[in-house]
Amino acid sequence: MPLVKVEDMDGRFGVELLVEYRPEPMLAPVPVSDIFTKKKYEAVKYDVLKDVLLLADFFPKLNQIVESQGQRRLVFDEQEFVEVLLKMLPALGLFGIRILLPKGLKHLVRPQVSLLARKSPGKDEGSFLRFEDLMAFDWQVALGDQLVSVQEFMRLVKNLNGVVKIRDQYVLVDEDELVKLFHKLEEPPKLKGFEALQVMLAEEWQGAKIGLTDEAAALIRSYVQPQAVPLPVGLNATLRPYQRAGYEWMMKNTRLGFGSLLADDMGLGKTVQVIAALLRYKEEGLLEKSKALVIVPTSLLTNWRKEIERFAPSLRAAVYHGQGRSLDLAAADVVITTYGIARSEQAFFKKHPWYCTVTDEAQNIKNAGTEQTKSVKAISATIRIAMSGTPVENRLSEFWSIMDFTNKGYLGSPKQFSEVFGKPIQREGDQKQADLFRKITAPFLLRRLKSDKSIIADLPDKIENNQFATLTKEQAAVYQTVVQMNMKGIFDEGDDIKRQGLVLKMITALKQICNHPYQFLKKGDKSPDLSGKAMLLLSLLDNIYENGEKTLIFTQYHEMGELLSRFITETYGKEPLFLHGGTSRPRRDEMVEKFQRPASLPGENDTFILSLKAGGTGLNLTAASNVIHYDLWWNPAVEAQATDRAYRIGQQKNVMVWRLITQSTFEEKIDEMIRRKKDLANLTVATGESWIGNMTNEDLKALVALG
Repeated sequence: MPLVKVEDMDGRFGVELLVEYRPEPMLAPVPVSDIFTKKKYEAVKYDVLKDVLLLADFFPKLNQIVESQGQRRLVFDEQEFVEVLLKMLPALGLFGIRILLPKGLKHLVRPQVSLLARKSPGKDEGSFLRFEDLMAFDWQVALGDQLVSVQEFMRLVKNLNGVVKIRDQYVLVDEDELVKLFHKLEEPPKLKGFEALQVMLAEEWQGAKIGLTDEAAALIRSYVQPQAVPLPVGLNATLRPYQRAGYEWMMKNTRLGFGSLLADDMGLGKTVQVIAALLRYKEEGLLEKSKALVIVPTSLLTNWRKEIERFAPSLRAAVYHGQGRSLDLAAADVVITTYGIARSEQAFFKKHPWYCTVTDEAQNIKNAGTEQTKSVKAISATIRIAMSGTPVENRLSEFWSIMDFTNKGYLGSPKQFSEVFGKPIQREGDQKQADLFRKITAPFLLRRLKSDKSIIADLPDKIENNQFATLTKEQAAVYQTVVQMNMKGIFDEGDDIKRQGLVLKMITALKQICNHPYQFLKKGDKSPDLSGKAMLLLSLLDNIYENGEKTLIFTQYHEMGELLSRFITETYGKEPLFLHGGTSRPRRDEMVEKFQRPASLPGENDTFILSLKAGGTGLNLTAASNVIHYDLWWNPAVEAQATDRAYRIGQQKNVMVWRLITQSTFEEKIDEMIRRKKDLANLTVATGESWIGNMTNEDLKALVALG
């Protein structure tokens, strides 16, 4: 196999052709002249000649080596070598030809416009001045990691063209590119607003490395590194080290006039960190004229009121909710309300000045175009804090929407964000843009994971188990009938939107059949014997109850929850707790309290069935050491939210997570597809079930086929 070796000949470049001789793989490559002239290589001479002539179609000057039987060496000047390096050698590489380059040529430098950032004299970084007013930028030229002034660069490249060596690195000097570069430098752009901050956080501008003076670097550190801040005097809690760090991080952002997105994993205690910040605001007198507003899902109203009473009793909290609601702002420090009321009474909240607005479960404002999101963002506040264990459930545009609440305009318009980050990261897996994204959002986004033992060492393990059920004969018959009845209509449908609707309708039907035939048919026998998954659930419960453990059972369907409650009551003689969308808030609180307290009788209140939407967020159910997902949502973030009702601070036991999957059906195949979709899990996750509707006919046919 031929290989190409390039040598730097002090301003010129030599190209030599060598051959890797397979019978002697440990020896150095053989000069091609030896192949042509030595009898030892007579047997391979023809094959080598044929390979070289093939390569000469892409690198014509290799013919000169053949004509001279390897005696001639190719030599190129700096300008000629540009085409060799950038076009011909890469073409040879596509054929598997090894290219041996001097180390510096592997990282050819192209001059780029860059800048040196320095702090403006006399400006106070602690003030709320616009960031660009704090900084001054000297436009320069970047040669790799080296910055040179425009005058110095012009001196260095004078009379040069091609691949040249400048300051011990190979630089491509191209006349057309130099004209564009100097044109940019004649009228350099003005960095405004958040763009200046992002450039300094990333330490690059349009891909070019920038320079920072010591003072500028110190200023950036003040944006990134929290400083020690005393805890509020009235805080009735001992914060874990990572929680105190979260509190100090929020206070650092407050001092700089920025909002915060607290994205700790579910169960790490985001609420107490935010309460500590709110109490600090009060003790500093910041809540005297304008108050704090906390916007939450309805299910969390009680939790927030109780947490404030417990951790910050001096913080006066008023719940603004329910019929005949009223509000005396003068008597409150913090107002707690819901997303629904924030939308319906937007005018009321807009007319009051708020010092801080907090959104809990901030994925409720992930869709920028909804009236709910617009209403929440329209409420004016000096500081904004968002809390979400899943800031990205489906796509990066959700992150943009939440960040647009905390720091409006920081990530540009939705269109700009999609072009710069959304498309490159989600569609193309662009790691460079993902790294840039993390750098510019790091000061205003804090995420810690329970799985990180350096964060929380005393949390037990979460052990996930896939449990596979087998369709009963009755289930298999109904399953096949539904597939046959629906596939022809799907194949014949020409309208993409209507086709997607038909696909999702069929998938919903198949999911219900896998749960239990009665859920789909709405008639017939309700016996658990008719469902392989129901029988598997009862088998699991046998062991759980025998060990005296408590369990959560999640399902997407109210109707399936009623069936599960019936199965458990008839089989074990005890009625489980059941939380669904129609459960009132007082009844919900009562059930949570019953489940959490120790049982006075064996098996009392040891099973809690929850519909995924009603029980997937906001609940603390650490009495459970088992979580059973009866039917899967196929969105890892939503599933994790539900699991983390039990797997959170306060949990003393290992949590066993049981995911019930019907073998040889679409459920098993989709679960495998989801596992393959987790490559960018730190930034984005699978998009619920809507993506199934866009599958091709062939892929869909394979998905729903049994076996």
